Amino acid sequence: MFATAIIVFRETLEAALFVGIMASATRGLAGRNRWLIAGVLAGCAGALALAAGAEYISELANGVGQDLVNAGILLAAFAMLTWHCVWISNQGAQAAADARALGSSFRQGRRTPWALVIVVALSVLREGAEMVLFVAGYAAGPGGATGTLVGALAGVLCGSAVGGVIYLGLSRVPVQRMFAVTNALILLLAASIASQLARALSQAGLINLWGQPLWDTSSLLRIDSPVGTLAHALAGYEAQPTGIQLAFYIMALLVIIGGSRWVRRSQARRRAAIPIGVPAG
Repeated sequence: MFATAIIVFRETLEAALFVGIMASATRGLAGRNRWLIAGVLAGCAGALALAAGAEYISELANGVGQDLVNAGILLAAFAMLTWHCVWISNQGAQAAADARALGSSFRQGRRTPWALVIVVALSVLREGAEMVLFVAGYAAGPGGATGTLVGALAGVLCGSAVGGVIYLGLSRVPVQRMFAVTNALILLLAASIASQLARALSQAGLINLWGQPLWDTSSLLRIDSPVGTLAHALAGYEAQPTGIQLAFYIMALLVIIGGSRWVRRSQARRRAAIPIGVPAG
């Protein structure tokens, strides 16, 4: 039961942190809670469906179907987070004076926040599928279903509670600084997902280089410890990262930061080219 609680806690915490950070980043968005709940429910439904078909999926593509599905989910999540980071870093300052301005285009029907639903659903789907498969496997083992389910419930409640506390902390950040804080957290989440993508591609046999661990910091910070779990969820901490994981992590940071700066410069040049008194939009 304890082992189940720990692992489910970790998976729940990762999903809860992700949802909490996205909720903070979209503070002031009209109907935000409705879109977030839709994303969570879609992710849960997808996780159950993926877990139900896990045996069939794992047999696809010569036995690496599950790894390919995981890689696809991670790639889509990384793409959505990259878009979010680039957009927020360049549009957030304009909305910081009034957080509700972030949702004005949605309220007026000019834009539908499907990106928010999709990225939340992908996060819950990824963590939820692993959780369901693990709990199902443990329940069928010698530990019994009752103890496993009790441990899983405790893990879900504790993980959700910690994620909620962190969200409340982010909610207290002044609006003027909120965009910078959440964008930095989402940047780290995107880099973490890129690292996990590298691992999934390696497991699927699509990448066969730099697969050896570069170091081992388990003696300093175990990944299954409370602090290690939080560091992994927030910044993608790995006690034994491979070379390809580190390369993907650094590449993700460079792509997102470089893309944000390029867009910022492009918008600055565009504003400079607009005559004074002429509206930009």
